[in-house]
Amino acid sequence: MDYGLQMYSVRDITANDLPGAIAKVAQIGYKLIEFAGFFGHSAGEVNDMLARNNVILSGTHTGLGELTDHYEETIAFHKAIHNPIYIIPGHDLSTREKLEQFIAQVNRLQPLLKAEGIEMGFHNHSGEFRPNQDGIVVYDELVARTNLLLEIDTYWAYAAGRDPIALMEQLKDRLRLIHIKDGLANGEGKPLGQGTAPVAKVYAKALELGIPMIVESETLTPDGLTEAQICFDYLKSLE
Repeated sequence: MDYGLQMYSVRDITANDLPGAIAKVAQIGYKLIEFAGFFGHSAGEVNDMLARNNVILSGTHTGLGELTDHYEETIAFHKAIHNPIYIIPGHDLSTREKLEQFIAQVNRLQPLLKAEGIEMGFHNHSGEFRPNQDGIVVYDELVARTNLLLEIDTYWAYAAGRDPIALMEQLKDRLRLIHIKDGLANGEGKPLGQGTAPVAKVYAKALELGIPMIVESETLTPDGLTEAQICFDYLKSLE
């Protein structure tokens, strides 16, 4: 199996040495890279990092603001790195007004990106599954009122009280990637295999659906690369 890593997992080194971080992640055995920032590197430099290490860009976490504020520049960069999916990693959707603005923006932008060969997706945290300040369950609204593709963060769904396996089945037609991760029900993250999330069942469901699995492990315990190695080893143990 090929597994991916969200580079936020090794944020203790990416800002100062993104090329070195990708090389070390590839040495662990990860084959897919999901970026969380480019730290001033050009598209050509990013492509070189990927090619040198024989890894594939699975997508990026990039805020909506980069599209709304710097559309042409952002599109050109993401086309140059052959980004298949522009994933919004989160957004302030705490009120009805903010949610309405977000829905309007993504419904306008998504077809424009698609015409450029780039899909648009959304990554959840736990808050989207709980009522916001105006009593709205944001995730349900996004599913119903947009065509956003989905990267289900299975741990955050679990921490919000949702069954991530049932959610994957329910939304499988919109599902393009998952974040496979672990932690406690109280929102405290853990490396894979060290929490209470149903990681093995998530893994089996991802295999059944043919959905790429991207590790995001956020605690830097004791550092990002060590945690990434722990997670990789755990996934290999499930094969």
